[in-house]
Amino acid sequence: MSIEFSSSPDKTVIDRRKKRSDTSNTIRKVRGEFTSGSSYPIEYELELIENFARSHLNASWVMPLFVFMIALVSYKAFGAMASGLWFSTIALAYLLLSYQSGKFLKQNNRTEVVSNWRLRFLFNQLLLGVCWSVFALIGITAALQSTNTIIQFSTILVLQAGTAMLSIGLRHSVLIVCAPPTLILATRFFLPSSPSMMLMGVILLVSLGFFYLLAGRFKYSVLTEMKHKGENETLIAELETAQAISEEARRRAEEANLAKSRFLATMSHELRTPLNAILGFSEIMKNEVLGPMQNETYKEYAADIYSSGDHLLNVINEILDLSRIEAGRQNLTESVCSLSDIVEEAKNMTMVKAKGKAIRISVNIEPKLPKIWVDERAVRQITLNLLSNAVKFTPTGGAIDIKVGWTNSGGQYICIIDDGPGIPEEEIPIVLSTFGQGSIAIKSAEKGSGLGLPIVQALMHMHEGRLELFSKLREGTKVIATFPPRRVLDVSGRIDQPENEDNRKKSTHIRKRIMS
Repeated sequence: MSIEFSSSPDKTVIDRRKKRSDTSNTIRKVRGEFTSGSSYPIEYELELIENFARSHLNASWVMPLFVFMIALVSYKAFGAMASGLWFSTIALAYLLLSYQSGKFLKQNNRTEVVSNWRLRFLFNQLLLGVCWSVFALIGITAALQSTNTIIQFSTILVLQAGTAMLSIGLRHSVLIVCAPPTLILATRFFLPSSPSMMLMGVILLVSLGFFYLLAGRFKYSVLTEMKHKGENETLIAELETAQAISEEARRRAEEANLAKSRFLATMSHELRTPLNAILGFSEIMKNEVLGPMQNETYKEYAADIYSSGDHLLNVINEILDLSRIEAGRQNLTESVCSLSDIVEEAKNMTMVKAKGKAIRISVNIEPKLPKIWVDERAVRQITLNLLSNAVKFTPTGGAIDIKVGWTNSGGQYICIIDDGPGIPEEEIPIVLSTFGQGSIAIKSAEKGSGLGLPIVQALMHMHEGRLELFSKLREGTKVIATFPPRRVLDVSGRIDQPENEDNRKKSTHIRKRIMS
């Protein structure tokens, strides 16, 4: 029987990780080659310009409307022809900016031409700066009047604020658009040496610096948000990779478990069939069923073959039992059983080996123990494994004590105590693990597979019980298997603690299950 594993998911995971690795290397390479005239990566610079273009495209009607209102208000002061010509020129400049913004956003490969578009937008901003400078120069030959002064002063302040809000992606646009008209108008306010005019000039210069710094803070906030967004995307990509690896590991584990199940099923048939023949023929030869054997050595060999085959069959059965339990295929066939009867039966089954080593086995069972709701075959296997271990590790002439009784919480327990060599405390976890054996036990007792206690522990877990092992070197071993109170059908005979409502409800529930 051959088992094939599909490699396509492995290839998918590897290709996905390779693709992401190639993408990361490409991004690093691009970031090193393109900076678009700034210290920021090209991806950040591209997103800043996209933000700039999107802001101006969304506000394509706002600034022309503002310019129209300014031209309408100032046409009496500056003349209808001058105001109309100025409005037409600057309105075209804003429309050109909106057109370029839309064209930029529609392009697919914007990364390769970021520097070119950046220069285009800055040139357009410079054109707007010239147009607003013309507005600041209108009426320069005339004396400064309060109406003209207020109009120009207020307009430049609003221009500075609006440009700062719309030009977050290109911070220097604030200076390119607003600095020329601001400097021209501030100079005009300084020339008359009037305190009020000079104050207005100072306000214009200070507001320009303020809005430029404000645009810088806006840009910093946007860059921080981009950084966090990039970190989140990287984290999501890593999580997706980890999830893919986890899913692949789970799939491989499932395939390995399936392969193990198939292997064990095959071995169960392929090994047990010849083992049964070996055991049968060696037993015939050992017992001399077909006649006496003339050579005693051959008779001993036949007994050794039978003993080895029987040991191998037991190991195979234990491996299969543990595999079924670990795979969740071991189902409990629960019924009403007497724990004391099972213990007595297990004692009788191990008495032959115990008498061979002159081991004394004593049983102490508390009277009037009620029956429990368990899988009788599993509990018998638990008791036999624990008692067989005790007989195996108890020296010749030793003693084994078996106790069966109530727990303080209302459950029942089996306790087996031997006076064998014991187990060092640090080796107890090893003994309870699969194929684990203590160092002293290996030297002083029969060899085993190391599966007895793990099987017992797994079966007790299936019964919601627990297995406890207490041992010290040269002081013997004490093993306690405890069944929970809900497994006991009647708790009225418990001595240590009076019956409570919870246990009564659990017992009633089990009785109903039995009656049904």
